[in-house]
Amino acid sequence: MEHPENLLWLLAVAALLLLISFLGKKAEWLLNFALRGIMGTIAIYFINMGVTFLGFTTVVGINAVSILTTGILGIPGIVMLYGLSIYEIL
Repeated sequence: MEHPENLLWLLAVAALLLLISFLGKKAEWLLNFALRGIMGTIAIYFINMGVTFLGFTTVVGINAVSILTTGILGIPGIVMLYGLSIYEIL
């Protein structure tokens, strides 16, 4: 074969289409999860800015665990992360 990367692109597109067809009914759940994760990350960022502006030292890091927590739990996940952060100080 002259250009094997073309075959890889075709296989990747076929795999993506197959994944989309399997997740067709789960698309709404995945979209909600992604939106909760993104909005939760933005909320953590602004809450961290507000907390440091007020002079407190406890903040929640933005990483894969916090994004997954907010994606799965939403607002209660954000509250839980800050609760764990405060509990760690005590």
